[in-house]
Amino acid sequence: MSAPPLVVVDGANVVGSVPDGWWRDRFGAAERLRDALPPVAEAGLPGIPGPVEVVLVVEGAARGVTSIPGVRVVSASGSGDDDIVALVWEADRDCVVVTADRGLRERVTAIGAEVAGPRAVPRRS
Repeated sequence: MSAPPLVVVDGANVVGSVPDGWWRDRFGAAERLRDALPPVAEAGLPGIPGPVEVVLVVEGAARGVTSIPGVRVVSASGSGDDDIVALVWEADRDCVVVTADRGLRERVTAIGAEVAGPRAVPRRS
């Protein structure tokens, strides 16, 4: 049996895609995003049927957000983009990166990942 597809969520980019005051509490905004992601693990994304493995990559003030069932959280030691590229590079399976960051999109598609925009994942306010 092969591993399920890997869905890597660019936490900073997805949180920043909606001007809902996230900048006042970056840690809390990352936790709210994490808490909205478990249904993705079961159902997948548009065009990517579940189950999938979901990894949320956080950086900066959001470091330290913990994993929950269905969502593994990776606190980037430096650039979240670099950690996302490394996750895709190391994965021996289909990968989808959720981000609107043009540079990151180019980097991950160059190594075989698909990309989806921030609206592909649910958000909690």
